[in-house]
Amino acid sequence: MPDPMSHDLIVIGAGQGGGPLAGTVAEEGHNVALLERKHVGGTCVNEGCTPTKTMIASARVAHLARRAEDYGVDVGDVSVDLETVRRRKRDIVESFRAGSRSSIEEKDTLDLIEGDGQFVDTHTVEVALNDGGTRTLTADRIVINTGTRPVIPPIDGLDEVDHLTSASIMELGAVPDHLLVLGGGYIGLEFGQMFRRFGADVTIIDRGPHILGREDADVAEALQEILREDGIRLLNEASMTAVEEANGTITAHLEGDDIPAQVEGDELLVAAGRRPNADTLNLEAAGVETAERGHVQVDDRLATTADGVYAIGDVTGGPAFTHVSYDDYRILTDHWLHDGDRTTEDRLIAYTLFTDPQLGRVGLTEAQAREHDRDVTVAQMPMTHVARALEVDETRGLMKAVIDSETNQLLGAAILGIEGGEVMSILQTAMMGNVPVNRLQSAPFAHPTLAESLNNLFAGLDLGPAKERVRSGD
Repeated sequence: MPDPMSHDLIVIGAGQGGGPLAGTVAEEGHNVALLERKHVGGTCVNEGCTPTKTMIASARVAHLARRAEDYGVDVGDVSVDLETVRRRKRDIVESFRAGSRSSIEEKDTLDLIEGDGQFVDTHTVEVALNDGGTRTLTADRIVINTGTRPVIPPIDGLDEVDHLTSASIMELGAVPDHLLVLGGGYIGLEFGQMFRRFGADVTIIDRGPHILGREDADVAEALQEILREDGIRLLNEASMTAVEEANGTITAHLEGDDIPAQVEGDELLVAAGRRPNADTLNLEAAGVETAERGHVQVDDRLATTADGVYAIGDVTGGPAFTHVSYDDYRILTDHWLHDGDRTTEDRLIAYTLFTDPQLGRVGLTEAQAREHDRDVTVAQMPMTHVARALEVDETRGLMKAVIDSETNQLLGAAILGIEGGEVMSILQTAMMGNVPVNRLQSAPFAHPTLAESLNNLFAGLDLGPAKERVRSGD
């Protein structure tokens, strides 16, 4: 083994938590090694948020162009050049990736090492360098930020079919005639709607009674109706038992009540979940324990079961969102550099599904609140009652809020509608500030904005006097 190089901190994975963490600690004068085996920026920049939302923007323009006549505008026939869409996506990804790399390389005490790392012991990592050779590193603190990868389920014949993942589908140079999508989660729905708008026939195959199994049924069913309006075929409670390919045609064999025995397409996207990239790290050598599905176990300060070893981001099995990974970075730097007390406990998680319309979500669903025996009031309103949505002819979806009946505090919300993520963020801010619904009910929001619709959402509720919730320590 080569002589080890000593650092104050080793970060394994240059994602949206690991890169900023390494940079911030280095800026404080500490000697930091940042390991990355492929591209800096992680899944978000390279295969997730940045490229997908770039392509979704192209799909929305195509959709609006086809609807132009509804607004009194004649644009003629609409076609999509997927090569141009792909080039635009690649350019933006490269720009973001270069920015991430530049911010790393400008730090004098930050060493970017490109290769695959694995533990030798609790404080030692050996790296197989991408350009050949190995390097051995030691540090008192090591952070795992290795993310996740697509799950390929054990379906008969799937290994022999040239299927797509969330990364490879964005490299298609032509629109498929018929795209089959296995999985009705965030990834499957975003790509399914995107490629339908690019011009493909799309069939989504999902095992659950409705898509988005963790959402309230009424919200999920409203989105299903929207997707069906867009011409997407949804097969619920359907299991793919086998798949085969011949002469450019992929045949998926299905089981389920009122489900066709088979469906055919020319491309298959497997969007059946993701698994942690922890299995190649030799975690046993470090004393790092994992959960049943391979996620790294951490406490509320992101410490693993090994002294001095931490984990952040998707690899921990927490909510798999970039902003959560970035907040993990904040927790560690608050603890290490500022003697702070931030933890993951009671962290208010918000997220947005970038279908069109968007689904913005924060806090508890109605089902979750009732499972916790909360006495709740539910406010719900269709987007057809939102003036701004009517003005721009974007009235699909609904708004839903779950309220604690005793305190009038918001417990959670789902905004399925135009700019649903932005409207949801207003409610997230109210929840963070303990603002009771009474205040939102009569707030003088600007007219005519989407925010103003919150007045109407809460208008019919007899809430009684607001009971301000006091934070402990205030």
